[in-house]
Amino acid sequence: MQKLGVNEIREKFLSFFESKDHLRLQSFSVVPKNDNSLLLINSGMAPMKAYFTGQETPPRKRVTTCQKCIRTGDIENVGKTARHGTFFEMLGDFSFGDYFKNEIIPWSWEFVTKVLEIPEDKLHVTVYLEDDESYDIWHNVVGLPEERITRLGKEDNFWEHGLGPCGPCTEIYYDRGEEYGCNSPTCGVGCDCDRYMEFWNLVLTQFDKKEDGTYELLEQKNVDTGMGLERMATIMQRVDSIFDVDTVQNIIKKVCEIANVTYGKDKKIDVSIRVITDHIRSVTVMTADGVLPSNEGRGYVLRRLLRRAARHGKLLGIKGEFLAELSKTVIANSGDAYPELVDKKDYILKILTIEENSFYKTIDKGMEILKADIAEMKKEGQTVMSGEKSFRLYDTYGFPIDLTKEILEEEGFGLDESAFEKEMTQQKDRARAARGESTFMGADENVYNQLDVNMETKFAGYDIKQLTDAKVIALITNDAVAENASAGDSVCVFLNNTPFYAESGGQVGDNGIIKTETGVVEITDCIKVVGGKIAHIGKVKEGSISVGDSACAEIDMILRMATSRNHSATHLLQKALRTVLGTHVEQAGSYVSAERLRFDFTHFAALTEQELKEVENIVNEKIFESLPINTCEKSIEEARQMGAMALFGEKYGDVVRVVTMGDFSIELCGGAHLSNTAQVGSFKIISENGIAAGVRRIEALTGTEALKYYQSQEEQIKNICKVVKTNTENVVNRVEQIVAEQKEMSKEIEKLKSKLAGSAVEEILSQKQEISGVSVVCAKVQDADGNALKTIGDQLKVKLVSGVVVLASGKGDKVNLLAMATDDVVKKGVHAGNIIKAAAACCGGGGGGRPNMAQAGGKDASKMEQALEKAKEVIQQQL
Repeated sequence: MQKLGVNEIREKFLSFFESKDHLRLQSFSVVPKNDNSLLLINSGMAPMKAYFTGQETPPRKRVTTCQKCIRTGDIENVGKTARHGTFFEMLGDFSFGDYFKNEIIPWSWEFVTKVLEIPEDKLHVTVYLEDDESYDIWHNVVGLPEERITRLGKEDNFWEHGLGPCGPCTEIYYDRGEEYGCNSPTCGVGCDCDRYMEFWNLVLTQFDKKEDGTYELLEQKNVDTGMGLERMATIMQRVDSIFDVDTVQNIIKKVCEIANVTYGKDKKIDVSIRVITDHIRSVTVMTADGVLPSNEGRGYVLRRLLRRAARHGKLLGIKGEFLAELSKTVIANSGDAYPELVDKKDYILKILTIEENSFYKTIDKGMEILKADIAEMKKEGQTVMSGEKSFRLYDTYGFPIDLTKEILEEEGFGLDESAFEKEMTQQKDRARAARGESTFMGADENVYNQLDVNMETKFAGYDIKQLTDAKVIALITNDAVAENASAGDSVCVFLNNTPFYAESGGQVGDNGIIKTETGVVEITDCIKVVGGKIAHIGKVKEGSISVGDSACAEIDMILRMATSRNHSATHLLQKALRTVLGTHVEQAGSYVSAERLRFDFTHFAALTEQELKEVENIVNEKIFESLPINTCEKSIEEARQMGAMALFGEKYGDVVRVVTMGDFSIELCGGAHLSNTAQVGSFKIISENGIAAGVRRIEALTGTEALKYYQSQEEQIKNICKVVKTNTENVVNRVEQIVAEQKEMSKEIEKLKSKLAGSAVEEILSQKQEISGVSVVCAKVQDADGNALKTIGDQLKVKLVSGVVVLASGKGDKVNLLAMATDDVVKKGVHAGNIIKAAAACCGGGGGGRPNMAQAGGKDASKMEQALEKAKEVIQQQL
């Protein structure tokens, strides 16, 4: 048996199935697309559900991949054992209605025994206990002895997910030897010990499960196999666990180097090393696929993994940030298989550094809160921290629960772990409810699913603005597939060829007209629906339209040109942002219409005025340089070598469309563009703001919309000039002069108010009365806001020397209330906060404050007298 590295096994597997006429696809993103049933991709088949269900046509009926996968169900056990991990790679081959058992079973045996050269006597298989076909192929075609074929029940060897496609599995096991066994006389395939390791699962989808529980044979049978790459490597490299295979060991060695520790000598240290090693693989891949740390969804998973890794780094004694440095090892190990890791390297390192640094600040904050909670527990004689408090530390402040337990134990306290787990369960339920119920596909069935899956539209709109030889191939009206539609009907028209661009990549769909001999349809939108079909959405304006009609399709070129201006400008904008801010800037979303452009990008601080000006200047410079805009089709590797930027979450085929703007911008893009940057006209940023942690948004205008903006600004300046009675050249000086005059007037007004308040104080003081030997002033003040009341109250306190002041002022329906008490009176039991609370209630308001000063508001000015009487009553009670 060969001793092969992870990267070698991956390549041998993919090359083998390429030799069997399979199309090799790059790994899909770990972020599911159009699938609400998953938070993160957790298997090789998950990104290809639509191919299996027939909703979309696969690029070929035979496909092979190595898929990046994330599973976090056992996150708490990662590190504690050598078996658990959150990141793994799944090798797979897939047949969409092509080959079946007779092909895949012999092929799998050929790969394992001939390509990997695993000894045949070390291999065992399992089959579903009713699957005689697979049993017969293994025994009579492959030649496997009966004693090495085990029949297992539905729980082990039958794949189904609710209703729909399902079928038996057959799995291949490797016998690692008696030293891995449990010494039980019944030990065999299916035993829980480590002797027999399952490494390849062949799912043979041949049934359709109905609502009544019956199984019908599928017309299109499918094959979906999954081989855990790291698990296969443990066999090929003759090591004990996934943490001992070559690529993972490279990371472990780097962790040990950074922490100055040795792996394999101390169980506690080993746990931390394994946690860091596993989690850095996950966070590197997730970040490369566009996941950003946050407090919900997959962003929360990323944040939790990253913080767990950082926490265990501290347990190992690592000083300062280290995750970005460690991520470089992951990128070096896996960059050939997953080129996006190399492409996004600067971005990945930036995100990890910022989030790690943020976590250390969070730890400091959490420590302060935990110390306060411990002090409160000591004061109240408690010995166990509640689940609510520990979960608040964990969920709100990201404070690890194991750290909370450790610190509590040091202080002699316990933790209500069951209550904590209850809070955790409730949070998971909330998250599940937020995602909502979903089908196996993670998307609701709709009328588009009723269309012929093989129906397709050829897009010819890059160069052609009008097609005269199109044909209507399908219609939807009133939410149903139809043969025809009449004037007034809302319709979706499907053509065999179209110049209409369907909304994609942030660019809105085209508008225009579809004409037949019998009718006219006004198209107001164009979108891609299930299976990539192009739906022209609109209304029949004249006559009628039918399936089979010849049609002329013409787009609105004024709108297309305006949209293209904004789209081409986003390319210039992205490059300008990377030039000014750094290569960590990546597109996180965009919206391009005829009116404006919106560009979301990764960055971690608001742009300064100078940065915005610089970005805007660069874009306009490139517009004025009249750079030619060219498109060409290249292989994905050729495009990458050209330096083309790719978008997060986009799945690119072998051939991609590259858009270049001179030698300034190179991007992969399927959108509609101009032929020269000069056609953009001009570019104006109108806003920049944050929309999520680490994501900023710029909105901008181009062409005629930018011109309208400048004209609007000019009109506003002219209007300001009229108001302040000056010309445009002098408007700034005039406004500054008016502002200065206003400040002086405000000072004068404040002086007058103080004088008036002084005279009011003497008048109010004359209303003084005694309550239980204490001087009390309760009075109404004319048209005073909260600040004015406080000024008058302070002066009354000084004059009284000892006593209580309660003031009320009304303006319209609103009431302002104030209560003050001198320190000696407070010692006698007077509490201004309680006085004001009771008084405000009379006016339909609320408020409170300290014993010596409190303020409140109310909604009913007619009850001010009642409020003052209530205040006197409370003072009497307090004394």
